Amino acid sequence: MRTPSKAILLSICAMMALSLPAYADEASRNKEIAERFAKCDTNRDGKLTMNEAKGCMPRIYDHFSYIDTGNKGYVTVAEIQKIADR
Repeated sequence: MRTPSKAILLSICAMMALSLPAYADEASRNKEIAERFAKCDTNRDGKLTMNEAKGCMPRIYDHFSYIDTGNKGYVTVAEIQKIADR
C-alpha cells in the first residue's frame, strides 16, 4: 500500500482549513437567528407568526409566505435557519 504524498496531504489539510470559516459563519448565523427569534416570539410557543415578525424580524415578515411553505400561519426557527443556509 502506498502512503499519500506530502502534496496530497497538504491539499487535504488546505481544503479542511478553508471549510472551517464557512462552518463558523453558519453556526454564528444560526445562533443569531435563534436569539432574535426568541426575542420576537412574544408568547414563547416556539412559533413566529406574521404579526410577531412584523416589527421584530422585518426580513422574515417580508418573506413570510415563502418560508411558511405549509401555510400554517407561523414559522419555526429551524425553517428560518434552513432558508438562511441556502
